[in-house]
Amino acid sequence: MAGGRAATYDWPDSAREVPWDRLRDEQVDAVVYQRPYEVDLAREWLGPRVSRLPAVYVEHNTPRGRRAPHPPPAGGPERRHARARHPLQRALLGQRPRPPTRVIEHGVPDPGHLYSGELARAGVVVNEPVRRTRVAGTDLLPRFAERVPLDVFGMKVDGLPYGTYEDLPQHVMHAELAKRRVYLHPYRWTSLGLALIEAMTLGMPVVALAATEAIEAVPPEAGVLSTKVHVLADALAEFAGGSGAGEPGGQGRQGRRSGPLRAGPLPAGLGPPAQRGMTP
Repeated sequence: MAGGRAATYDWPDSAREVPWDRLRDEQVDAVVYQRPYEVDLAREWLGPRVSRLPAVYVEHNTPRGRRAPHPPPAGGPERRHARARHPLQRALLGQRPRPPTRVIEHGVPDPGHLYSGELARAGVVVNEPVRRTRVAGTDLLPRFAERVPLDVFGMKVDGLPYGTYEDLPQHVMHAELAKRRVYLHPYRWTSLGLALIEAMTLGMPVVALAATEAIEAVPPEAGVLSTKVHVLADALAEFAGGSGAGEPGGQGRQGRRSGPLRAGPLPAGLGPPAQRGMTP
């Protein structure tokens, strides 16, 4: 981390970092919340004016618990609730969001077709796999590792009994991940992991637990989805047993990138580093 923001990818010039204890002296036009406790932090750091500021609450994941709470009362004259998951997930939990709500579909800047599959290994991308064992499905990794060698990329992955790559810069992770023959996505309880989308944009075949939004994001030609671990393990072994083109026998699928992707322009400053005059 560089201060309070991740150093593994480039930030646009419009992003400016301010220490929390100087926020009261800064002009703030709106507040973005991502976790319920941040409402109290905003009151502490910004002072009484926070109640007058427009606010957006971004809900990243499927709510936990028997009945997850509503988004926190953000206060202010205008409140919005944005979530990076489909409304059906919330409907199934019997929730009715009180502020106006907008679903933001997941998306990533396309890193390009980098897939070579030269290493007969499976790549997994997960942050904090020990703390998030059940959520991220990392308790299932030993069963997959019995069939295929695993390489795990992400934050706090050092010490796991697999190949590990600790918090690589994003462009480096893309290049390394694309060398693995197949991508494994064992997540049980998230919205939709961006790494799954990134793996498909790289051109990798994917093997994913059929949970959350994975069933909507992964078309049949892109890989294998199942709720049965032995089916996923068999698919993983079959892909890894190929010659590197993403299929057993080396018969690559030309359509692997096309199914889940919808191209569109990126907002200014959010493109790949080369498009912003930056060096990766």
